Amino acid sequence: MNIGFFTDSYFPGIDGVTYTIQAWRDRLEARGHDVYVVYPASSHDPDDHEIPVRSLPNPFYRQYRFPLYRRLSTLPDLDVVHCHGPASTGLMGLRYAKRYGATSVYTHHTPVEDYFVQGLRSERLAALAGKAYVAYENRFLNAFDCVTASTSRIRRDVEPYKLPVGIEMDRFRPNEDGRVAALATDGGPTAADAPVVGYSGRMTHKKNVDEILRLAERLPELRFELVGEGPVRAELEADAPANVRFHDFLPREDLSDFYGALDVFVTASTCDTLGLSTLEANACGTPVAAADVAPFDETIGPENGVRFALRDLDDMERAVRDCLDGDRDTRAAVERFSISETIDELESIYGVTA
Repeated sequence: MNIGFFTDSYFPGIDGVTYTIQAWRDRLEARGHDVYVVYPASSHDPDDHEIPVRSLPNPFYRQYRFPLYRRLSTLPDLDVVHCHGPASTGLMGLRYAKRYGATSVYTHHTPVEDYFVQGLRSERLAALAGKAYVAYENRFLNAFDCVTASTSRIRRDVEPYKLPVGIEMDRFRPNEDGRVAALATDGGPTAADAPVVGYSGRMTHKKNVDEILRLAERLPELRFELVGEGPVRAELEADAPANVRFHDFLPREDLSDFYGALDVFVTASTCDTLGLSTLEANACGTPVAAADVAPFDETIGPENGVRFALRDLDDMERAVRDCLDGDRDTRAAVERFSISETIDELESIYGVTA
């Protein structure tokens, strides 16, 4: 089967969408399918199954580019069009599916409207733009044969097929040797044997990484290791207490060591659709302290972590200490999110028959 992934986000940018596409492609190809990725042209050097689309720089967020258009006739023959974004690349995929009769699938990864405020610098303008955007995306999603989402609540007027993006359980596993390699001290202010609290993800307003800094200031006896990049990182670093270190995004192959080196993974994000990094940390044996908001109210429970009331510093500290003191088989708790099960479901959606 020939499958086309149409995405508005791809390498060299690093985010959950990019990694999901890579993981799904690898496993679908291992099952004998041909997977093509149509993406905004960038500095990434494409292979034979990666098809760049002319693009422009994004003034609001340099990690992403604005894709333009590519003639449908230049694309390979596809049985399935699977779109991973609502911008022009996704529209191109939908047009291809309608013109050539391909099965059309859309995966909702990100509530894009949550990020408007960082570009528009105005809550009022961001709210107006968000309302218009959601109306557009509702129409867009209803044009697909199937819409998937990692959890049941995506704030859209569609009934999604619940399909977690999936954890690469073979990649993310406990690794006792990773602690020294991933988090070796470099003469910093906190002892190397202090408990380590960590975070990995984009650094934007809705991720609420500033809440982690508030916790770090309250708990100087703990080390805090924060991995990621984004538009608010500079101001976060400027406000960080001495027991916090920032790191750029890690290569995918190093993330397992990072997660395994943590005693607790913490997040106060209010814009995740699954929180893949939290589940990857669980797969590496690390408990998660997460805000009691969607999607964590569906994914984080007593077996793999503790939830806390958003912006309640006392409750956040309680959750982290509970994770530090507890003994949980977090890996077993997230087996249900294994990517092998996700690929089985994808083949079913695509109409693959044995």
